[in-house]
Formats: sequence, structure tokens, C-alpha cells
Amino acid sequence: MWSRERPLIEAVAEAEVILPSNAPFDATVVQAATRACLIQQPAAGYENIDLGAAKARGLPVCNAPATNEVSVAEAALYLMLSLARRANEARVAFAAAAIGTPLGVELRGRTLVTVGRGRSAQALAGMARGLGMEVVLLGSDADADAWRDALARAHFVSLHCPLTPRTRGMFDDARFAQLRGAYLVNCARGAIVDRVALERALDRGHCRGVGLDVHWQEPWDPTDPFYARPEVVVLPHVAGSTEEAFDRVAAIVAENVARLTRGEPLLHRVV
Repeated sequence: MWSRERPLIEAVAEAEVILPSNAPFDATVVQAATRACLIQQPAAGYENIDLGAAKARGLPVCNAPATNEVSVAEAALYLMLSLARRANEARVAFAAAAIGTPLGVELRGRTLVTVGRGRSAQALAGMARGLGMEVVLLGSDADADAWRDALARAHFVSLHCPLTPRTRGMFDDARFAQLRGAYLVNCARGAIVDRVALERALDRGHCRGVGLDVHWQEPWDPTDPFYARPEVVVLPHVAGSTEEAFDRVAAIVAENVARLTRGEPLLHRVV
């Protein structure tokens, strides 16, 4: 197992089946995994894995889609509620025995825009509609007019798109300028949001607050002053980490290991 005390390259050299999770699995690491027969990502996303290096070695890579969309959606909803009810300031008020402050907002009647229309976005949309919210499912590849119209209406924006060259830094100064004091939630990937642009948007009021489960650098620096801002609510990359989601992932991993030993086609093979 890889840990802070044990280099990743040393750990993978002994492994036959590897579950990278969020570890940086570049070409050097792939080449060091000389005994590996399978790279099984225990999640849907696999942008941390060098697929070209794995393909060159004939090393199959599989993922585990459709396992945590409800968990991610519930985490996004939790962050939305935390922002709406100003959870950080509420904790300060509680410590000061201040009754009736801060003043929050209701979700009912507000508009949620999801960037991405996949499983977790659809799951969040159902939850939000159940609370009386209006929902706009916006594709990350939408045209400029669709972006402008959706963001101008948004009270909450939740990111549900993969990290690709197209979406990296997608929320930049120009995008944030289209918001009118909306809250932003990111349970997708940190690099989709330009951090400097986000800080400017918070300072200028374009973005009223932000809820983050994913971060620009992981592990993150908990002493970073950014995380001390009252309008920034954070989770430690746990949106997909629930007992139910892990049970579904474990079933896929176990099935693929069994298929590997039997010489059968693997589930959810990426390369």
C-alpha cells in the first residue's frame, strides 16, 4: 500500500492489481509496476492515470462508473445548504452564544444550474426539484448564449463535468463575471475552477460563496488563508465516500479480479 512514508513507485513494484484512486499514476509509475496485470480505478474518473503508458505496456485500465452519483449529489446538496445557511458564520455565532444570526436563505424558489448533465447532475436535479428549486442542466460544451442565459439566472451553480483540456480553468474571470451573486459548488475536480479568478469573484461579489469538496492541490494546505474565509465551505474530498458507494465499487473490483483470473473480458475497460 502507498503511504506518505512509502514511495508510490516502491509500492506498485510489488502489486499485481492496482487501485490508484487519486494517486498520480504517470508513465514513470506505470513502468515501475512490472508485475501488474490490471489497473482498476475505484471511481469513474481516471485523468490521473497515463492511459498511453498503460496501453503501450498492454496493461488494462478499468474504472467503476455509476457507483457514487447519489453520494456525490447528496454532498453537493449538503454544500448548497451549508452555503445558504452560512454554516461557518453559524459556528462562530454559536461559540459566541449569539442567538438568531446569521440570516440565511431558502433553497425553495431558487434556480440551480448544473454544469454537466450526467448521473450525479441528474441525481442532484431530482433532489433540488423536490425542494422546490428550478433546475437547468447545462452541458459543459454549451454555446456562449446558453452559458450566459443560465448563469445570469443561477442562484446556485454545481459542477458535475470531468476534467478535460476543454474544462480545465473553465470558470475563469469571464465566466464568473456572468454570475450575479450565485453560490458555486464543486464536487468534480479542483482544476475546473481558476482559483485566482474565484478569489476575485468572491471579492467583487460575482460569487456569493463557494463549497468545495475538491481542491487545486491534494492534499491541500489546511492553513491556507483562503479556507478561512467565512464564505468558503469545504469538505476533504469525500463526496463519493459513503458505505453504499464503496460497496458498489468493491463489487466491480472483485468481479474484475475474478474475470482476470478466469481470462474473461473485463468490465468497464478504458484501455
